[in-house]
Amino acid sequence: MDHTDATHQDAHSGHGEHAHHGAADWPTAARATLHCLTGCAIGEVVGMAIGTALAWHNAPTMALAIVLAFFFGYSLTLYAVLRAGVGLRAAVKVALAADTVSIAVMELIDNAVIAVTPGAMEAQLSDWLFWGALAVGFAIAFVVTTPINKWMIGRGKGHAVAHQYH
Repeated sequence: MDHTDATHQDAHSGHGEHAHHGAADWPTAARATLHCLTGCAIGEVVGMAIGTALAWHNAPTMALAIVLAFFFGYSLTLYAVLRAGVGLRAAVKVALAADTVSIAVMELIDNAVIAVTPGAMEAQLSDWLFWGALAVGFAIAFVVTTPINKWMIGRGKGHAVAHQYH
């Protein structure tokens, strides 16, 4: 994107130091990652719970969990941006720009952890393994995604796009 275009300048006008790109700090990256992880976790838990409760096979259960993780992840950002008075079309663009990479990385890692944990995909909602594998997957996803978000925020990408609306 050409950083001199009017849309970019309008989106960042009046934000002082937030308008420049540079090194992002770790607390900001961690908060951005936690924001995305919250939506992912809601979607993952709901999707895995539905698939497990309905005795679906692994592939459709994981597919539902991933779709719901993106849905809830985007929804949290969309809600905040819409509350800031941004129109729906612009808010959707902000949510997509802010969260896509972060959610994708988290979903890749979280689902990989679940897939490689022996018995996790066959575990029932009442099994500690079901919840333990999800928790470990979320923890690893958070640790891996935070530096990615830090790098992206420092370049004015990812969560930096939505920062002005928080």
